[in-house]
Amino acid sequence: MTKDSYKTQKPLKVGSQTYSIYSLDALQKTSGKDLYRLPISLKILLENLLRFEDGRVVRKEDIDALVNWKPKAAPDKEIAFMPARVLLQDFTGVPCVVDLAVMRDAMVTMGGKPEKINPLQPVDLVIDHSVQVDEYGSEAAFMINSEKEFERNKERYAFLRWGQQALKNFRVVPPETGIVHQVNLEYLGKVVFTSKNGGNLAYPDTLVGTDSHTTMINGLGILGWGVGGIEAEAAMLGQPISMLIPQVVGFKLHGTLRPGATATDLVLVVTQMLRKKGVVGKFVEFFGSGLSALSLADRATIGNMSPEYGATMGFFPVDKETLNYLRFTGRSDDQIKLVEAYCKEQGIFHSSNSPEPEFSDVVELDLATVEPSLAGPKRPQDRVPLTLAQRSYRRALVDALVSKGATINDTSAARWIDESPNGDVGTQQKSPDLGDLEQVLKTATVRKNGSQFELGHGSVVIAAITSCTNTSNPQVMVAAGLLAKKASERGLKSKPWVKTSLAPGSKVVTDYLNEAGLTQPLNDLGFQLVGYGCTTCIGNSGPLPEPIAKAIQENDFVAVSVLSGNRNFEGRINPHVRANYLASPPLVVAYALAGTMDIDWDKQAVGTDKSGKPVFLKDIWPSPEEVEATIRKCVKSEMFVKQYSNVFEGDQRWKELPIPKGARYEWMNDSTASRWNRRHCKISMERKCLLFSATQ
Repeated sequence: MTKDSYKTQKPLKVGSQTYSIYSLDALQKTSGKDLYRLPISLKILLENLLRFEDGRVVRKEDIDALVNWKPKAAPDKEIAFMPARVLLQDFTGVPCVVDLAVMRDAMVTMGGKPEKINPLQPVDLVIDHSVQVDEYGSEAAFMINSEKEFERNKERYAFLRWGQQALKNFRVVPPETGIVHQVNLEYLGKVVFTSKNGGNLAYPDTLVGTDSHTTMINGLGILGWGVGGIEAEAAMLGQPISMLIPQVVGFKLHGTLRPGATATDLVLVVTQMLRKKGVVGKFVEFFGSGLSALSLADRATIGNMSPEYGATMGFFPVDKETLNYLRFTGRSDDQIKLVEAYCKEQGIFHSSNSPEPEFSDVVELDLATVEPSLAGPKRPQDRVPLTLAQRSYRRALVDALVSKGATINDTSAARWIDESPNGDVGTQQKSPDLGDLEQVLKTATVRKNGSQFELGHGSVVIAAITSCTNTSNPQVMVAAGLLAKKASERGLKSKPWVKTSLAPGSKVVTDYLNEAGLTQPLNDLGFQLVGYGCTTCIGNSGPLPEPIAKAIQENDFVAVSVLSGNRNFEGRINPHVRANYLASPPLVVAYALAGTMDIDWDKQAVGTDKSGKPVFLKDIWPSPEEVEATIRKCVKSEMFVKQYSNVFEGDQRWKELPIPKGARYEWMNDSTASRWNRRHCKISMERKCLLFSATQ
């Protein structure tokens, strides 16, 4: 029961419903402090303290510390934050569920009722990290990868399905539904939560998750970030997250993106700027007139990359665009009305008339300066404008070879790095005046499936449209499909050494690509559906074809991956790939067509059409008008309603998994989890009181 020292609890009437809220306006009046210019992210933390003030874990002094926040001061005051819910994915979430099952066993050992053990906070677990790209480039890819996923994870999935049936306050989104963060954005996120405990209480939707990219939900105006499994499990059992009151860096946006620039290009610029600024341990809050130029999906793309730019989170406040997105994705009218009324009442709704918050520091960006870019070859903050991508790649290659002991003439290397002849891709390797660069330009002949080709340094062997960073965003996904359509119509094909894949974040993506007639062009270029989940971005790219892997290994080639992901550290994507570049989905398709990083897109054609005419990237790049017209016509609200109407049901394989019916899980005798369970069941009686107190 809250002490409510500042007497802030008051009613809020929305339509026919009356809710109880902890009013920030009432706090301002009773405390005498001006809270209007407090960053919105801190206002949400402040409401959390008001609601949980108990005089012990949350004290009046904690509220006072946040009310008197000094933007420039180094953080030194610790507070207890209690998220409204917990978000898990299957890779890091399984141990949390195992602990609940073990606690149920221990409860029985100590004479208690196992069904008393449940999460105290709402928990959602989305199975999305276990699918791997074994099969690609065929209509059967999705089916084969899905079957292998179930074969490899049968015990884990049966266990999670038991949890879905047996545990209260715990939901599971089954495999082949979507990426956890996109499902969170499109369905799970409420923006404003309600609870019957203590009356009809309304409060901000906040969360912690066992994945660093939980911050994608910040694009929806929801406070959330990634934590370790121990912290998530503590929150699941009703324990608060201890944190320092952070500094908040304001990121001011103005203007609009230029034609040809995408949200991916924008997030790479933001990542580079904030890495240079230094925002570790800080909140970043976006504001300014430029917010109105960004779709909700664009904002989520930027929020998603918070771990890459180092911030705890990258927050976008609730505004009119947020309400439009909630409506478009099928949230109820009552929920949308509550979100609008609550946020406006609490002063956390952003509009053109909102006062500019007082921040610890401010970074500013004119959106019109953003240009098409890549990031690589090893770090997400190493942004390279597309116009300089070839030169940057060549310099990185020479440096990589020299670091491995190669002897390369500096003059020849410098000339090669700056050279960019006209013509089709690959003609630069035939230039007669490159001197002693045999080690740089060497190739190997590879035979695969009846075709023969030359592989060398810079060959793109993986081109993957993957990860929540971009597959939540219709603008870049539709752009990729339109580029594929234009390329296919001109007779272009992906190079035979490129492992191509399309792993959407939700089934809605498949629906609108089908509706737009873009699935077949993507298929024609090898971008068949391989699964719904995190694949290449987390290292689940699967093996390269044996002849290609062998050629790379025997010749020590610096092979390349291009992916629409968020992380590109060496060795993360594939053990045979040393250079990894982050790019927008349409650029992923373009590099699959080129088959190499060694291309100057302005001067070199990606290939020739059916009549022998050279085709340049500018010839197949879709215009903003084409993209927007396709989205308006083909991305429909009904798609979200349909795909999320049975989101917790799963397919027939999920439903047929054998599970025990009781309150306890029946551990398999040959299971490693079973051995772990028996070891952890030896809980001393002295800890019995702690176990019971955590579950009351």
